[in-house]
Amino acid sequence: MKKTFVLFALLLIAQIKAQEAAPFVMTEDWLSKIQSLAPAPSGTQGLEIKNLLIFSLHTGFEHWTIPHTEAVVQIIAEKSEGFKVFTSKDISVFEKSNLKKYDAIVLNNNCSIGPKRDLFWDALDKDSSLSEKAKTKKAKQLENNLLNYVKKGHGLMVVHGGIVMQNNSQAFSEMVGGSFDYHPKQQAIHIKLVDLEHPMVQCFDPSGFIHIDEPYFFKNAYFDYNFRPLLYLEADKLDGLKKEVPDNIKYISWIKKYGKGRVFYSSPSHNAQSLENPDLLQYYLNGLHYITGSLDCDDSPIGRNQIGSKKAKSSR
Repeated sequence: MKKTFVLFALLLIAQIKAQEAAPFVMTEDWLSKIQSLAPAPSGTQGLEIKNLLIFSLHTGFEHWTIPHTEAVVQIIAEKSEGFKVFTSKDISVFEKSNLKKYDAIVLNNNCSIGPKRDLFWDALDKDSSLSEKAKTKKAKQLENNLLNYVKKGHGLMVVHGGIVMQNNSQAFSEMVGGSFDYHPKQQAIHIKLVDLEHPMVQCFDPSGFIHIDEPYFFKNAYFDYNFRPLLYLEADKLDGLKKEVPDNIKYISWIKKYGKGRVFYSSPSHNAQSLENPDLLQYYLNGLHYITGSLDCDDSPIGRNQIGSKKAKSSR
């Protein structure tokens, strides 16, 4: 098994390097491939169609995979026959009157600019007619609209850099489950399953999977462990750590309640090539079903008394 993982990792690395040399264009053939790999409809037909918004604005670091991720989430959502999908890069969608139109929101790699790390403020800063005070007030209002939207019972899925959207906001961090700290270089990661029996992860092989990605590390609310972890990596297996890691187990995907709402965070994936993994596509779909209430599963937080190195059932 270990030899298989190594060979697969080498193939993935070669693929990533080859496609870094030439831009990875989102072609119709690639989208057709994703369409064929996406999960077939099952189990949710006949349920109420949910309105899903994919929000893809970035003001800071631009993940090249933003359009790919948006297209892939749209494909798996629509193919499931459980969602009507809308897309936007306009912060006006976070006005209360507009939020009412959607059952759930996907935050797609919405990196903000430092040092404020406030995407709403970044977008408003382009309006020269607004004073600094007005920008700050409006940005806070839009953030509160999002927090209250989820708290009152709606769904939120956060993909990779979407966690950076309001990275200096403790309230946003508590809702999402953490804030972005840093990441070492892209590399092959052996991603493992926290609980083999959890419905969210049964799409994966019990031994986990090899994945090329930026291994995200987190801060702020992350260390409250106010979530139910699903996937993890082992820090001592990584290259390029910036600082000493007291806890070797690092969770990179989780689910959680926020008020009456549901949140799903997935750090995988930074690369569109990784989305050709049908298991990962199924995982994303599981997340969509979770946040919209059609997948019931254990989302109880593990809490501070169960630090990351303690796991009851995990892949090895």
